[in-house]
Amino acid sequence: MNPVPLLRPAEYAENRLIDAILSGDYPVASALPAERELAARLGITRPTLREALQRLARDGWLEIRQGKSTRVRDYWQEGSLGVLGALARRTEVVPEDFIPNLLAVRLVLAPAYTRQAVERQSEKVTAALADYAGLANQAGAFATYDWLLHHRLTILSGNPIFTLILNGFAELYPSMAERYFQTEVARASSRAFYAGLLAAALEGDADTAEAITRRVMAASLALWKAGVEGNTAHG
Repeated sequence: MNPVPLLRPAEYAENRLIDAILSGDYPVASALPAERELAARLGITRPTLREALQRLARDGWLEIRQGKSTRVRDYWQEGSLGVLGALARRTEVVPEDFIPNLLAVRLVLAPAYTRQAVERQSEKVTAALADYAGLANQAGAFATYDWLLHHRLTILSGNPIFTLILNGFAELYPSMAERYFQTEVARASSRAFYAGLLAAALEGDADTAEAITRRVMAASLALWKAGVEGNTAHG
């Protein structure tokens, strides 16, 4: 059994403060307690607290104001990718539309990075899809394969920003995808996507690769919404 890595004191404080913001202990637009009090609550030194506050300010959680109390920012409006990554690790405290919104963003991004990947390196896209036919008909297998494929496509696109954005969901993606792939309909849809994308890559047909990806991403969003609404109705 692998030991759980211990967080550095500043990372521990950062996580505690994010949890407190998301739980409403420190709501948006409120002021944090004074440094001395807050450090004592967290059981850390003031220099460690300042390091954590600077990191949270960098990501858009907080506004550090000279001579005034540190203010909690509207992280949905003012946050960065760092906020998005933190939210992706805490789906139990985010709005119900968080995952559908992520899928809607993927609907915009995936066709673009898939097109660029086929345009730039169609042979490597073909290689990434070569073994899809042997994929076990299991949710976990599809979840892993789908993550690795999309990650590879972002790299092959030549635009590292795509990869950085996707990496922000590295912890959320497996559990979300495994839930999505529980149904045979979802697995069949993605298997057809892999087959179609492989055919397009073999031809070096970026237009078709983009169109297939857009169609399947839209279908994924619809299937996710239908699954969530169905579970709610039968819950």
